[in-house]
Amino acid sequence: MGWLDRVTDQVDALTRSRALQESSRSAEAYAILERVIGTTTDPYARADALVQRLSAVINLGRTAEYTRAVEEASSAVRDLAEPYLHGHLNALAALAAHHQGALDRCVTHLVKAARALGAVADPDRDTAWGWHDLAMAYSYLSFHGYALGAIERARQLGTAAGIPEETFAAPGIRLRNAVALDHNGDSDGCLRVLRDVAADLDRFLRSGRAGRLRPSSLAAYGYAAARRGALGDRLEAGTDAAPARLLGHGGDSARARDMRQLGQVCLAVAEGRPIEAVARLDTVQISSETLGAAEPARLRSIALARSGDHAGAHRADRLAFRLAAQRNDRLRDVYIDGIAARIDHEEMRREAARFEGEALTDPLTGLPNRRRLERYIATVVAGGDRVVIGVCDLDGFKAVNTRHGHHSGDLVLQRVAGVINRVMRRGDFVARYGGDEFVVVLPHAGMAEAAEVGRRIDAAVRTEDWESLVPGTPVGVSVGFAEVGGAGPGLRDALSAAFEAADREMLRAKTRPRAS
Repeated sequence: MGWLDRVTDQVDALTRSRALQESSRSAEAYAILERVIGTTTDPYARADALVQRLSAVINLGRTAEYTRAVEEASSAVRDLAEPYLHGHLNALAALAAHHQGALDRCVTHLVKAARALGAVADPDRDTAWGWHDLAMAYSYLSFHGYALGAIERARQLGTAAGIPEETFAAPGIRLRNAVALDHNGDSDGCLRVLRDVAADLDRFLRSGRAGRLRPSSLAAYGYAAARRGALGDRLEAGTDAAPARLLGHGGDSARARDMRQLGQVCLAVAEGRPIEAVARLDTVQISSETLGAAEPARLRSIALARSGDHAGAHRADRLAFRLAAQRNDRLRDVYIDGIAARIDHEEMRREAARFEGEALTDPLTGLPNRRRLERYIATVVAGGDRVVIGVCDLDGFKAVNTRHGHHSGDLVLQRVAGVINRVMRRGDFVARYGGDEFVVVLPHAGMAEAAEVGRRIDAAVRTEDWESLVPGTPVGVSVGFAEVGGAGPGLRDALSAAFEAADREMLRAKTRPRAS
């Protein structure tokens, strides 16, 4: 049984929109999907339409709609026990997150997509397309080996479902691999991969199967040919393999549009018009995700070298190399941050394991919850120790949820929990009080020690790399402290008074100017 066999409403419309997107006519598909979303009462049809609409939004490059489209599709899919839907949604969400610069969120979606698609019990043509979109996401993130593995899985499933091999030719994956080699100084390696891409196209042309290639694939073959020409290979002319002809394909795909513009730059270089190539580069607007942020700078270097401006070419080449290195550094940062978060989480779980048998742990952050906090303070104060409590409230958290969605908000809360936990003194206690509020408890401490702890928390949160997690949405923290005064029968009132005082101090901290 295939996925659409479970859908009971508007199956023809959903099938039609799929065919349009496969033909790079996403704007027409989008209009059909909006009608389905507005009229269907079948939860499976609605979920399928919302996932397809997310795909159309990404294909059209409508970046302002990414967050809303992901959230609406996620809401519709969440309660449906269908691995294909979860897998395809996460593959598309990974593409959206990558285009938004949220690399750690992108990697999270990649992992979830691969697991869900791998769990489909009866894979069909739609599962094959899920693996195809996962391969694209891997490719844009420069995980070229994973991308090749995923597209091979898509081909295998597609063949079993009667989809022609050339539908999943995916030349864009190897194209991005080739230009990445060139950005890092390996032009010979780049040419070898581009020539392999050309050989594939030649095989399809000779066998009469080129007509089955997707329009977006034809555009990628065209750019691969034009890029070879810019590096010195001879251009095809007057044939079906001519880059100028191939670049005209791609329909309304935003990525194909980018390749068309940069392809014209490559052709100008190949045809001996390097000054025109530089002028074109000054006017085009290209997404840095299509072929990497370094591609325009690298093309500028090639054009300037052909024009005889070797000093300018050298500067452009250095810029291209630096942009490529920044991309690799960001990927390494995501990996390191992921390991750090896992270690933090394991430490919190070990701490929480001491209180097994009771619901005393916040499930999102792994920190003790409000109930455990209240018991801990009561125990410490009853022992006659000095205790200071601190209320920590996040600044900018509402904007995170508004701009990036609740999934990103959860990631921020998890990271803040780890950051606070790392800077506390040995023996201090940290809990999640609720929402975006955390409480720290400092036993055997006075207000001087509390002020120092507050400075450490503020500095650690302020210097965390929030830009990679929630771009354009800074996160900070305001902290207020108060000493618990009292024990015995008046303990409850003393705790209440201390919390109120700490909360007032926290609110005052929000209004004070911050160091930049």
